[in-house]
Amino acid sequence: MSRIDSPAVESPLPASSARRRVLLTVVLTALAVTAAGCGALGYTSGKADRQNGKKLFVDGKNGKPGCGSCHTLADAGTTGTIGPDLDVAFSQDLKVGMTEATIRQVVRGQIAYAITTTSTGAPGMPKNLVTGNDARDVAAYVAAAVVKDNAAGAAAAPAPTPAPTPAPKPGGGSTPSGNAAQLAAGKKVFTVSGGCGACHTLKDAGTTGTIGPKIDNVAADAKKAGKPLADYVKESIESPNAYVVPGFPGGVMPPDFTKTLTAQQIADVVAYILAVAGK
Repeated sequence: MSRIDSPAVESPLPASSARRRVLLTVVLTALAVTAAGCGALGYTSGKADRQNGKKLFVDGKNGKPGCGSCHTLADAGTTGTIGPDLDVAFSQDLKVGMTEATIRQVVRGQIAYAITTTSTGAPGMPKNLVTGNDARDVAAYVAAAVVKDNAAGAAAAPAPTPAPTPAPKPGGGSTPSGNAAQLAAGKKVFTVSGGCGACHTLKDAGTTGTIGPKIDNVAADAKKAGKPLADYVKESIESPNAYVVPGFPGGVMPPDFTKTLTAQQIADVVAYILAVAGK
């Protein structure tokens, strides 16, 4: 291929080189047409506000959830499991030479042209959670973060987790027995690693998701299901299709939280919900 870029353009080209040049022209033309057909986002510059990108990734904006509610990214401290772990997703690409600039373009495209309906039935990614300069900032931040995280080995397998602290049983006292540390950990699971707030409203967590039932109404839902509150909350996480609140479709909530969350994380979020729902 080095002959294609040779300065000796006045020399007659061998037939094989001519064929290569024609093929290269066809490929580049096809890529240009494809880019134009995809909406022509243009080049996403690395001259962006990465701090703003990180904030948007973690916290979201205008009532929309942050990316971290569904995605793990070590630099952001998020451990969402609904969508891919971004450090892992780009690790092989980085190994084969993909650059930060290319990752930035990929992320920007995924924001604009997100897959809203998946073939597996799992929740899709909403389009344009951020737009304009905010989308540029998020793309630039994510690209820089995955490069940094992979350089530090963040995509390695997680360490084993300790035995869980049991979730409190209903009844007895105004605040369930979950201590302050456990309730804080449970809130983090709800808002970040479990991504619950992307689909559910819970006043204490400041989330306003409407895909699933309001968690503040969980006591009434448990009564409808004919189950003790603590058992109902735990079952709703581990076997979400065992009982579906009337008015909401079944098969929407991911059924694999027992695999994507640890037993301790489930115990923590159950304790948190029991302590704050409806308060």
